[in-house]
Amino acid sequence: MRGIVWIVLMFVVAVVAATTLGGNDGLVTLYWGGWRTDLSLNLFVILVVASCAVLLLAAQTLSSLGSLPRRAEEWRALRRERAAQAALREALVEYFGARYGRARKAAQRALEFQPNTPVLAGDAEFRTLAQLLAAGSLHRLQDRPQRDEVLRQAMSQGRSPARAAEEATRLLAAEWALEDRDAPRALEMLQGLSAGAARRTQALRLRLQASRMARAPLEALHTARLLANHGAFTPTVAQGLLRALAGEAMDTVHDRQQLLRLWSQLDAADRRDPQVVVRAVARAAQLSATELGPEARPDGPASGGSLLDDARQWLRPFWERLADLSREDREAVALALIDVRRGIGVEWLPRLELAAQAHGHESAVVAAVGMVRAERQLWGKARAPLAQAAAAPGLPTRTRRAAWRQLAALAREEGKEADAQSCERQAAALD
Repeated sequence: MRGIVWIVLMFVVAVVAATTLGGNDGLVTLYWGGWRTDLSLNLFVILVVASCAVLLLAAQTLSSLGSLPRRAEEWRALRRERAAQAALREALVEYFGARYGRARKAAQRALEFQPNTPVLAGDAEFRTLAQLLAAGSLHRLQDRPQRDEVLRQAMSQGRSPARAAEEATRLLAAEWALEDRDAPRALEMLQGLSAGAARRTQALRLRLQASRMARAPLEALHTARLLANHGAFTPTVAQGLLRALAGEAMDTVHDRQQLLRLWSQLDAADRRDPQVVVRAVARAAQLSATELGPEARPDGPASGGSLLDDARQWLRPFWERLADLSREDREAVALALIDVRRGIGVEWLPRLELAAQAHGHESAVVAAVGMVRAERQLWGKARAPLAQAAAAPGLPTRTRRAAWRQLAALAREEGKEADAQSCERQAAALD
């Protein structure tokens, strides 16, 4: 196609030249000293055009000769750049191919080419990527001292415009620290991330692992909550993880003040989760038993305590909407109230009456009603639900044993020692 265009242009030029110069009979006279030269106008024009073309060609030739050293240097720089890029690509391929020794050597070659390549000399991303490939290869080869040295070099470049490269360095360093079981180092690397990078899913996952490894369940719980909000887990997995972390956080407290502080630091969504509240109530019962001594066992004599009042306050919202809970959650809430029934007030009786009417077929709710009535010394109303709870095979053994012991106490109140001993034997027979 291009050849056809040139042929058409040549014909056009020929036609224009023939039309313009064909009837031109002008003369050009040149005088030089005593000489005179006459030329046709057409020949003069051709000579002028040819002279200009020759001069232009000569100028271009001289310019090309003068630029030879510069072009030779550019060619050598281009070769070095291509070699550096090829070495970096080779390092990537070898790294992902699990040939870590070759990957390290290729990354080092890329770093050696960079200082002598003007295009790459100031490229921080190129340098960081090569260093990360070298450090990653050393990590896989279990050469931790060399790996840490390469990482230190990558981090010592400061906050260059290549922000993404710095973030990648910190994330990889945190991941490798977790593999080394070095949680403080991982948290240190994650602390240096910007606010936006710290909220990325991968950064949050690493922070969650580091917090759990560092035995900081509350921090892990907050991080897991962010991950759940980002959709990093399925709803079922997220719920199970959040409940497990909340339970771990509860296990770390050792007195009332710590428990209350932890409760205030929980997310509102966690305080609305029945299973989380049940774990908090169970921990409150354990701490109360420890503070009050052996006489404070759940089935022991009635005695109150401010910690138990706080625990019952946490349970109150669930008892007010007991019908909205699942059967599993209702059972957990009912059993939790049994653990903190000591010193319970009369204001709970109306709630328990409503619960008995609505869920009288559920053993856990019946057991809670019987235990609270016995705690308030309403022996006549407590007998039937206590007997039902003691005979319910689906209840935990400790709950059934507590029901038998309450029945024994009721029998003694009525002067029936034989019945009391029978109930105690029943309690002792439970495994």
